[in-house]
Amino acid sequence: MTDVNLTIACQAYDRVQALQSGEVRVEGCRTRFLPMRTEDIFRCAYDGAQFEVTELSMSSHILMLARGLPCQYLAIPVFPSRMFRHSAIYIRTDRGIDRPRDLAGRTVGVPEYQMTAALWARGMLSDEYGVATSSIRWRTGGLEEPGRKEKFGLTFGDGVTVAPIASGQALSPMLASGEIDALITARAPSCYSPGHPGVDRLFKDHRSAEEAYFRKTLIFPIMHVIGVRRDIVDRYPWVPASLTKAFDQSKRNCMWAMYDVGAVSAALPWLGDDLARTVAVMGEDYWPYGVPANRTTLETMLRYSFEQGLSPRKLELDELFAPGTLGDLPI
Repeated sequence: MTDVNLTIACQAYDRVQALQSGEVRVEGCRTRFLPMRTEDIFRCAYDGAQFEVTELSMSSHILMLARGLPCQYLAIPVFPSRMFRHSAIYIRTDRGIDRPRDLAGRTVGVPEYQMTAALWARGMLSDEYGVATSSIRWRTGGLEEPGRKEKFGLTFGDGVTVAPIASGQALSPMLASGEIDALITARAPSCYSPGHPGVDRLFKDHRSAEEAYFRKTLIFPIMHVIGVRRDIVDRYPWVPASLTKAFDQSKRNCMWAMYDVGAVSAALPWLGDDLARTVAVMGEDYWPYGVPANRTTLETMLRYSFEQGLSPRKLELDELFAPGTLGDLPI
C-alpha cells in the first residue's frame, strides 16, 4: 500500500517535536511538517484549506460547524495549545476594578470576540464570578495596530453588545489612554509595563487563581485543535486515528524528556520544580489528548460558544470530531 502524503502545519511546540523530526512516524503516511506561526496557519487553513492537516482555533472550529459555515476540516482530539486565561485580563487601575464582578457595566476590548482565549475568559468570569457576558460592552480591533477585523462576518443578538473600534485605533493604546476600561488578550499588551502604572492584570497572582480554578473544575482550557481535511478523511478513513496516535506519542516523548532534569529539555532553570508543582496540582497526565479525558472541558467549550452568542445551537461532541476518534486513544 502506498503511503498517504500529508502536509502538517503546526506551530513548533515541544510536544510535536518528535513528529517534526521524524522520530515519531504517522503510520501509513509520508508527512511534511511545516512549523509556522499560528496566525499564518489559521489564515491558510480558513482561506482555501491549503494543508491536509492543520492546527485550528478551537472556538472558530466550533462556531463554523454550529453556524453551518463552509468547513473543510474535521477535528481529531489532539490539543497542541492549552492555557489558563486568568492572566489574559488587563484593567485600568483608576476605575475601581478590584474584583472580577467590577467588570460588569464596563467597556472591555478584545482583538476578536470569537477568539478562543476570550471565549474561556468570558466563560470563567460568568461561571466562577457571576459576570454575565451580556453585562459588558465589548469592543473589537487590533491589539497594537489598527485593522484587525472579526472573522466570519459574525452578527449577534440583542443580548450581547459587540462593536468594532474606529478604523484608526488599536486596543493597547486605548487601554493606556483610558478609552476602554479593560482588555482581554492572549498576548500581553505593550501598555502593560512597569512604566505604565495605570494598567495591571485583574488577577495579580494569576497562577494561584488558575491552580485554584483547576482544583475546582478540573478544566485545563483548550485553545487549539488539530484538523484533518475532509477529502483526506473521505478517501482514507483510518488517517484520523493514525494521526491521533502519532501526536499522542510525540507528546509522550516530550513529557519523558522533561523528567530528565540531569540535562533539562527546556531553557528553564527550575524546570524540575515547575514540573513537580504542576503535577501536584494537575496529575501526571496534565496535558491529555482524546475525548474521554477531556469531555468536561470540551462540553464546557460547546456551552460557552452557545451562551456567548457565537453558536446558534449547542453542538454535540460527535459533530466536532472525525469518525472513529471519540473513544479511547489508539494504542
